[in-house]
Amino acid sequence: MTPLERFQGGRQLMIGSAVVGALGLIAVAIGVAAEPRQALFSYLVALAFWLGIALGALILLSIFHASNAKWPVVVRRMLEKMASCSIVFLPLFLPVALGMRHLFVWVSKPAELGARALELIEHKRLYLNVPFFLVRAGIYFLLWIVVSYLLSSWSARQDTTPDLRLTVKQRRLGAGSLPFLALSITFAAFDWLMSLDPTWYSTIFGVYFFAGSFVAAIALLTLITVLARGANLFGSFVSPDHYQNLGNFLLAFTVFWAYIGFSQFMLIWIANLPEEVGWYLVRAGGSWRPVGIGLAIAHFLLPFFALLSSEIKRNPRTLALISAWILVWHYLDVYWMVMPALHPEAPAPHWIDLAALAGVGGIAVAFTLWTLRGRYTIPVGDPYLQASLQFRRP
Repeated sequence: MTPLERFQGGRQLMIGSAVVGALGLIAVAIGVAAEPRQALFSYLVALAFWLGIALGALILLSIFHASNAKWPVVVRRMLEKMASCSIVFLPLFLPVALGMRHLFVWVSKPAELGARALELIEHKRLYLNVPFFLVRAGIYFLLWIVVSYLLSSWSARQDTTPDLRLTVKQRRLGAGSLPFLALSITFAAFDWLMSLDPTWYSTIFGVYFFAGSFVAAIALLTLITVLARGANLFGSFVSPDHYQNLGNFLLAFTVFWAYIGFSQFMLIWIANLPEEVGWYLVRAGGSWRPVGIGLAIAHFLLPFFALLSSEIKRNPRTLALISAWILVWHYLDVYWMVMPALHPEAPAPHWIDLAALAGVGGIAVAFTLWTLRGRYTIPVGDPYLQASLQFRRP
């Protein structure tokens, strides 16, 4: 292995991302003053997209530790930094907390909802109330921040003080935190996305959101790995066998996302209960229908058939293109989940959509680069690093 130095690059990209993020958030703030509902819905889509990727990275990191996997050690530092972004989303959540009456009808309870809908909302008042909503959000963020911080800090400490006990701690925390991470992401999806329509419910919805975010996290990790080639960058040490494993993860969880999405739709369609079908009726009618069909084809079928090829999965360039494609369609998936609550008749793209996406994403990317600068891009003190570098598929 070529001797590594600490990463000192990325300064221009970090500053540029911070500037783009700041300008994007300023544009969203202007949008809130002019069109509060549109701006806040656009912001919620962007927040769910980027935060979901960070949480997907945290789950993947915990899975790697829990399974004692050795091959992904070479890409693990990037996962740690992606997961560590959880802390920056805490202040970024404030617009959602402050704008709840514009986002959630169970807060404002407009008379247009009708007596039946208001009655259903009243039955859920013990759960759907502002103080409890904010307390739950605080618990979610506390869990995500603590777990990601400990896994990242223990790994960084090994860079200068190789200690097998730190590896054991990461293994135990990774395994022990998984049930709590799964539950927190599920309930966060219930609170922030499903409750946009408080009269509708699906026990699978949280899993559906997680599955899409998990695929997107793998796609972003793969894309970064392909781009991170050069002096002191971890991508230079990634072999075609590593890429094939990342491609296999993309394939497997693309299928998992489609399976969960189909299961949710099939169960609601078979039951045909009035309180359940409304969510799909909006998305299956009008101009929303092509978006749903596009998700089935472009988010599942095309990546599925492309990723069946071992040659494609071992080719960094084609794998990067597929990863970028998946990220675009994951954003559209989140948009499809959220925006019909605001525009039930048809999609209504708005400039604030892009401003929010750039604002939240720019801050997240800048924060990630800031935490990475001055550190090794590979966990050089991990006892299994050599095994990872020498990994070859049978």
